[in-house]
Order: sequence, then C-alpha cells, then structure tokens
Amino acid sequence: MNQHTPGIGHNAAPVPMELVASEHDAAISEAQNWADGEVVETEAQMKAVDAIIKDIKSYRSALSKAVTEHTQPAHIIWKAAVAEGKVYTEDADRMQAALVAAVAPFKAKLAAIKEQERQAAWEAAQEAERVVRDAERKANAANIEDARAIAEAKAAAMDAKIAASVAQKDTVKGMRTVTRHEVCDMRALVNHIAANDKAAMAEFATEYARKNHKQIPDAIVRTWTEKESF
Repeated sequence: MNQHTPGIGHNAAPVPMELVASEHDAAISEAQNWADGEVVETEAQMKAVDAIIKDIKSYRSALSKAVTEHTQPAHIIWKAAVAEGKVYTEDADRMQAALVAAVAPFKAKLAAIKEQERQAAWEAAQEAERVVRDAERKANAANIEDARAIAEAKAAAMDAKIAASVAQKDTVKGMRTVTRHEVCDMRALVNHIAANDKAAMAEFATEYARKNHKQIPDAIVRTWTEKESF
C-alpha cells in the first residue's frame, strides 16, 4: 500500500474507500511516481501519463461510489431526523407567522399614532426653545418679572425636551424597520453603476458574456476555443 493512501490494517473493518484504494494501489503508486515535479518531455512519456490519468479517473469514479456507499446509511438516518424535527419547527413557524399576521395591522396603526405623538412632542420642544430665545431677546435686565418669565420659559422648555425624549423611546415592540426599493429607471441605474462602480459593472458584464457569448456580436465579445489537458 502506498504510504500516502489510507491503508487497511487498523482494528476497525475497512471502509469502502480503503478497499477501493487497495484495488487501485498500482495506479496510485504510478501516479505519485510521475507527479514528482518533472514535466513530460517525450511522446512515450505522454502516452504513459495519459494511461495513468485514465486509471486515476477510474479510481476517482470508484471512490465516488464508495463514498456514497459509506455515507448513505448515515445520510438516510440524518434525513429522517431532520424530517422529524421539521414537523415541530415548521409548525412553530406557522404559529408565529399567524400570530404576527393577527397583530400586524393594529401594530402598524399604533406605530403611526406614536410617530405622530413623537413628531408633535419634538415640535413642542422646538417651540419651547424658541419661546426662551424670544423672551431673552426682549427681556429688560432691570425687570424682575422679565427674569421670572425667562426662568419659567426655561423650565417649560426642559419639560418639553423630557417629554420629547420619552416620546422618542415609546415605540411599539415587535416591529422592525425594513428598507425596500424599486428601480424606476433601469437605463439610468445602469449608467449610474457604470460611472460610479466600474468594478461591479465589469464583473457583471464578464459573467454575462461567459453565459451568453453566443448571442453577442464578435465585435463586442471575442470568442475562441483551445485545447487543454484534462
């Protein structure tokens, strides 16, 4: 057995892959002998390597079957266990979805009301600050009543600021902000990407050309074939 291939000889029964490796030991040894960093230089060497490649392909195909044989029993058990779990998880998902659907309209309505209240509280705080500034601008420093009016306005502004802060934190639980979009002008979007993200456009265009080069004129995408070893 080649030293780089899992071998038979441990206490446990050999797994299918080990049996396959044992059956193809000669091909494995030859492959490792040839794959030593030196490239082929003669036609005879090429034919010898091609023959080994063919043997290794057969080995690889046999390994795939062995892996399936080795993993199938556990995979069947795993799939059955997953299916058993899904009976519960999928039903829990259905219950959650139904509950969310039941409460969603009211939450949306309540959230809209709270948003109006938040906006109103913020505007009230802004107005209270304006009143303070106006009172300070018109005040007579020698008039005690003006000084008292400013103090009262500042207290009211502080109360309004606190109320706005409370309103800001008063949200409807179980809701989240989602961002949606709609392309209104596809041509303008493509032009925008081409002008501002050339790398992304190049990546998309290259992949599109790979998949659809037969339908694209040669003047736009040059297509050719060449031979490579496999």
